[in-house]
Amino acid sequence: MGGIGKTALAVEAAHRARGQGWFPGGTLFVDLRGYDDDPVTADQAVLALLDALGVRDRDLPPTPERQYDAYRTLLAERRDRMLLILDNASDPSQYLPLLPGTDHHRVLITSRDRPDALPIRLIDLETLAPDDSVTLIARALHDTDERDERPAREVDAVRELADLCGHLPLALQIAAGMLRRRRHRDIASLVTEIRSAADPTAALDQGSPGRDLYGRSLVLRPVLETSYRRLPPEQARLLRLLALAPGVETGTEAICALADREESVVLGLLEDLDAAHLVMPVRSVDGTAADVRWRLHDLVRAFGLGVVAGDGGLREEGDRARERVLGFYLRWAGAADGRLRWLPGREVLERFGERGEALAWFDAERAGLVAAVEWGREERFGREVVWLAACLAEYLDWRRYFDDWVAVAEAAVEAAGRAGDRLGEADAWNNLGLALRGVGRVEEAVQAHSRARDLLQAAGDRPGEADAWNNLGIALREAGRVEEAVQALTRARDLFQAAGNRPGEASAWNNLGIALREAGRVEEAVQAHTRARDLHRAVGNRPREASAWNNLGLALGEAGRVEEAVEAYGTSLEICRECEHWYGAGQALYNLADLHETVGRPAEARAAYLEAADAYTLANAPADTTGARTRATALPQ
Repeated sequence: MGGIGKTALAVEAAHRARGQGWFPGGTLFVDLRGYDDDPVTADQAVLALLDALGVRDRDLPPTPERQYDAYRTLLAERRDRMLLILDNASDPSQYLPLLPGTDHHRVLITSRDRPDALPIRLIDLETLAPDDSVTLIARALHDTDERDERPAREVDAVRELADLCGHLPLALQIAAGMLRRRRHRDIASLVTEIRSAADPTAALDQGSPGRDLYGRSLVLRPVLETSYRRLPPEQARLLRLLALAPGVETGTEAICALADREESVVLGLLEDLDAAHLVMPVRSVDGTAADVRWRLHDLVRAFGLGVVAGDGGLREEGDRARERVLGFYLRWAGAADGRLRWLPGREVLERFGERGEALAWFDAERAGLVAAVEWGREERFGREVVWLAACLAEYLDWRRYFDDWVAVAEAAVEAAGRAGDRLGEADAWNNLGLALRGVGRVEEAVQAHSRARDLLQAAGDRPGEADAWNNLGIALREAGRVEEAVQALTRARDLFQAAGNRPGEASAWNNLGIALREAGRVEEAVQAHTRARDLHRAVGNRPREASAWNNLGLALGEAGRVEEAVEAYGTSLEICRECEHWYGAGQALYNLADLHETVGRPAEARAAYLEAADAYTLANAPADTTGARTRATALPQ
């Protein structure tokens, strides 16, 4: 892409090659200015090359055809190998006539466009690695003034500055130049300035220090503008819309919704933009073509957002595109969520035949889904976002992405409140409480569930109120308010029973059993978990049945019924593995290990702790993994 450092790399490589004697015949360099308003033609370039080879004035042939003949003849006759650098080409017509008619010499071409149709060896340049970006800034400052200790003093600030520059060499050069000029100010001040700017490219260009070593202006936005202006209308439209896409990487399906075009058309446009180095394909771990996602460089995205923001018609086009993406996400997130919550006897929803397929879709789209929920802060998208947030709750809980869940639920609370959607707001408060519990903010969770309960009571929604009491009871118990928890969970159980809601009743019994056990009422807890297990089994909810078995094991262990507890944990583990519910598997194994340790079986305990650590790793629960390994290490081998 523009600003990636093509010319600098080509020139540096040429100097090193000359220094090693690779090109005793010398080096020719022509700047074709391919992205200027008046690019150099091949006919103009051949005159410069002939002049460098000593052919000028009266010796110069009168017509372009004879000039090319003279140029190729000179190269063919030259015994010492030469290197020809054709810099900054935008079209093959600029350089194809300049290629030597012999393979004796070498040619290096730089361009923002990849000429896939030509049999040329291609070297794509990526942005710098983060550590190299930091080194570039630090070295630029130190080379100017060896007393400049800002990079060493402000390690975090210089890393953030490199991130804001997208690790693009041109942007990094500009930032370094700005820091030289403001040598009495710290790096953090520039970071704050760029971060707070609506368009980082404009913020960098405002402080641009002039020209580089090649005489080129050190400005970023014109580089991006020239690339954008050269695009055909459909490519330019897709680039603008991609800048609006939620998340850093976007799947082809979502881009089709964004652009309102067929997949074959979109893929062709994306490949063209990739050839122009304006989008980047990102392959999955297995590298299959079907799993390719697409991303824009951060500064290209910022540029695209600026183009859209500056035109009312483009803003409306962008809002319609975002509505289409939300529709796409709502359709498939709803279907995937339905599959995660599916119970035997219910209708099988479209697309996702297995729970694993639904989880895989959520995994691929998670960043975009979470980012799209943030659109709910705009009134236009509020209602759709409330529904989308609700569709994400089960998945984010399953995968234990609690920070994402908090952000999603907070955005949904705000959007529902602004839209006057009281039931949606209650659901959002409820999900926020669950997410807050996941990050350990239990008192805030109590407040969130209380708010949900009050809204549902006011609306006369008894089934929803039962859910709120159930979740409030869990939060109260985790906050150490066990007696209040027993009361809340008993209320939830009674409401579920009155409504004939067996899955809800099973959940309330399970949670009530935990509270009863913590209150010292162990036999009542055994009965409660047994009732929960039977109800979950009756409705076919295998993951929840596994949870009931696990909690039953805890109660049986405290009641001294050790072998029954071991059997309960084993059944829970079997079901969790069947469902690939790795956090539940980790819990069952950890509790089994704890029981073995309590009754004096250290070898069995150690093995179970290590298995628990492996399961927690699969569940994205690093703190639990560490805890299980620590317990295993403390036991004798």
